[in-house]
Amino acid sequence: MKKFIETVKNIWSIDELRRKLLLTLGFMVIYRFAAQVTLPGLDATVIADAMSSKSGGGGGILDMINMFTGGGFSRASVMALGVMPYISASIVVQLMGIAIPYLQKLQKDGESGRKKTTQITRWLTIAITLVQGPAYIASLPSLGIPSEAFLMGQGGLFWLSSLVLLTTGSVFAMWLGEKITDKGIGNGISLLIMIGIIAGFPSAFVQELQAKMTTGGAGGFMMILIEIIAWFAVIAACVYLVTAIRKVAVQYARKTVAGTVRDVAGARQYIPLKLNSAGVMPIIFAQAIMFVPSALVGAEFTSDGVKSVAGLFADFSGVGYNILFAFLIIVFSYFYTAITIPTNKMADDLKRSGGFIPGVRPGKETGDLLDRVLSLITFPGSLFLALLAILPAFVVQFGVQQGWSMFYGGTSLLIMVGVAIDTIQQINSHLLNRHYDGLMKTGTKRKSIT
Repeated sequence: MKKFIETVKNIWSIDELRRKLLLTLGFMVIYRFAAQVTLPGLDATVIADAMSSKSGGGGGILDMINMFTGGGFSRASVMALGVMPYISASIVVQLMGIAIPYLQKLQKDGESGRKKTTQITRWLTIAITLVQGPAYIASLPSLGIPSEAFLMGQGGLFWLSSLVLLTTGSVFAMWLGEKITDKGIGNGISLLIMIGIIAGFPSAFVQELQAKMTTGGAGGFMMILIEIIAWFAVIAACVYLVTAIRKVAVQYARKTVAGTVRDVAGARQYIPLKLNSAGVMPIIFAQAIMFVPSALVGAEFTSDGVKSVAGLFADFSGVGYNILFAFLIIVFSYFYTAITIPTNKMADDLKRSGGFIPGVRPGKETGDLLDRVLSLITFPGSLFLALLAILPAFVVQFGVQQGWSMFYGGTSLLIMVGVAIDTIQQINSHLLNRHYDGLMKTGTKRKSIT
């Protein structure tokens, strides 16, 4: 503990790092304050009372969006859409990059191409917000906003002002995320999502504590202790999933430079292939697919038979729901890994840099090997990811409250662990550049090499 405190002091002693941390924290605080501002024309008190009387969500995509926005989605905040339109735009641009030659060219143009791609993503974010905004405004009553909360009705003025503010809120959230990435520490968009998820953590834990400690509650303090221990075990499993890699050995051709022999590509002698290259995207895709049937049935069909089938997709804790959910996650893990990890390009880059995998010909054979290795490690990675995704449904069966169970796996926990690890790695790079030990290692200030 003493070493950890010393490391924190070292972090605070670096002016540049301290400014970055304060800027990041300041922007996140601004985002959280903005998320508490209700759309004009709505009674925030009535909405708060209505939300407090509702039970926990069912784990669908609407609950996931609400968690990502820190509750702003259910409170009809000006940040109700948050960074979700930006994430949707980023996914669309990334997927379209496979089919559209212009986007493929931008991906190969380095920094200039990245800037153009970012600009396209920004405009697409506004376009998506202009579509999602009216849909959200129209669905406010079905989301649990009572009619008495609409102080001025749902006329044209309310629609226009709400659409403008929702669009402005999403653009402002996008701007905050980009500024955190450029001027602060960590990935800004991911940090804004993480702070929204963490915002619901205290209330979820308090509800669980009250349920276990009140008269008639199951387990009492001992059960809470067991749940906390299990929660830390799940976090450790998430850390393993996020950080696990398969190292593919690589050798580089040597050449003589000024009378010395050196490696062309430096010290790294392996290609790191991640066990879970797709991240949380398979869960998001699968959850969106699972949400579609119940939404379509509610809007279009009246048949009892069709509605009973659709009910299976709405049963968050049902066996059929979770089996199908896990299967979709495995399928999307392979799909997203295949489109985001260009093994042929990796093989070509390796060949141009003078590198090769021992015993394998450079070029196509190397690409085939990387693709085969990636497919082999994606299978256990996708199984592990599917298990973590459906774990909250199993936790609920043991008497855990719905809100608290969402932190036992799924998208929320994976995002928190992934963002935390990425931020710590960036802090460590600043410390090591100043000859300090990393955040998660023991030790004191290192001596500079002169």
